[in-house]
Amino acid sequence: MNQENISLWEEPIPGGCHWSGILRRGITLRLADVSGNANAAVLFFNQEEKLERYNMADTLKAQHTFHLTRGHACYSDMGRIFCCITADTVGWHDTVCGLSDRTLIQQKYGITRYQEHRNQMYRNGLDGMLIELGKWGLGMRDIVANINFFSKVTANDAGELTFHRNHSKAGSYVDLSFEMDTLVVLSTAPHPLDTNTTYQPGTVHLAAFTTSSAAASECKQIAENLRGLHNTHRFYPPCGGAL
Repeated sequence: MNQENISLWEEPIPGGCHWSGILRRGITLRLADVSGNANAAVLFFNQEEKLERYNMADTLKAQHTFHLTRGHACYSDMGRIFCCITADTVGWHDTVCGLSDRTLIQQKYGITRYQEHRNQMYRNGLDGMLIELGKWGLGMRDIVANINFFSKVTANDAGELTFHRNHSKAGSYVDLSFEMDTLVVLSTAPHPLDTNTTYQPGTVHLAAFTTSSAAASECKQIAENLRGLHNTHRFYPPCGGAL
């Protein structure tokens, strides 16, 4: 019986909302942009020791890149790999622009309150992340530089950043294949540099399935990732086995 790519669960996360959960090693999480122009702000934490978390600087310098795509790995601040990007139909994911906050959303789109607008209120990325972090005993001090999946931002020679609207199309997806037992925290609020003048964050569909053996080798093409994977596998030695 083929035990690869077995579907485990699916869940849509509406635009502006938030989600968190544990992804075990050997599991792949697919993030899909349902209607186009979605943004999925994501942070990773070691499920066993949450002081270990995603490190943007180590992720970029280890792989000599400014953005993430297929074949790249997402590193922790302990030199271990949370997950590898094993499939990607988007081609570029922002790593440097962080989260939208309440002030930014109000300045761009106006003020809405739950009392009048209920679930149509305008949510921001920072508040969504904090709500999810609080469920796991974490808080503001645990907010670090995040990944913005589906969003593309480039820099010119002067260091000025440009947001590329219409970068992600409807049906686009990215697969994250986990090498560690990982707490994933996610917000689907707008990217902080989104140029849309109307508050229209897109839905992100999540689907978890077992990682195939072919996908598991995707990020081994970069030499530094081999060392990162070695560090990660040492964290999970087989029972009774040597490191």
